[in-house]
Amino acid sequence: MIIDAHAHVSPTSYGSTENYLAQLKQGDIQGGVVCPGGMLDVRKFNAYITGKDKPDAVPKNDYVDESVRANPVLHGLVCVDPCRPDAAEVAERYLGKGFRGLMLTPLVHKFSFCDDVMAPLARLAGEREAPIYSHVAFRPGANTPDYVELARRFPRTTFILEHMGAGHVDNDASAAAASLDNFFLETSLSSYLQILLSVKQAGASKVIFGSEYPLSHPAAEIAKVLLLPISAGERDKILGGNIRELLHLKGA
Repeated sequence: MIIDAHAHVSPTSYGSTENYLAQLKQGDIQGGVVCPGGMLDVRKFNAYITGKDKPDAVPKNDYVDESVRANPVLHGLVCVDPCRPDAAEVAERYLGKGFRGLMLTPLVHKFSFCDDVMAPLARLAGEREAPIYSHVAFRPGANTPDYVELARRFPRTTFILEHMGAGHVDNDASAAAASLDNFFLETSLSSYLQILLSVKQAGASKVIFGSEYPLSHPAAEIAKVLLLPISAGERDKILGGNIRELLHLKGA
């Protein structure tokens, strides 16, 4: 069973759950892991990078909850702002509803992986065996080495690095996946070369297929994995086996 391990859904025309399910069908993908979208309008992404526009900092976790309950092929991640005093409480509440992990977004919420506020979330995720997802940003405290260090500090917690790190080839990300048992790389928006090098260095068991819907199409992103010169067993791990194990999706 193929699972897209990283998608954002939102009550918008471009990022709706209905549209996502249609794209999964186009890609012959049987399931998806979804988290709140719409905090950034991905159709004008550069406006947020340059600071021209400000994101909506409130995650639409309830929309994800509704989507997951209505569609058994979907599995939810709760997004929280680590700087909020109730962050762990919010995460605990949604994990109690059946969400499978936590998502952080340093592009929207201006925290540092080095901050003390990360500790309660990392401990909670470890106790609940719920992975933490995050991308990285090009600023002190939010880059790949900082995320890797957080994973080192909390070895009982699983960390998934979205987009396989920063830039077209992130050697720090690949090296961390090879050396840390609790550190995994998710493929969306990454280069074919980064995926290939990471599989060679860290192994197929540390690489997870994702699409970053709606910024990309699941069928477009899966093509990079299908082109890899690897065995059928390795491809099966990347396309679904690894995320099923990490999220405890026994029936998926």
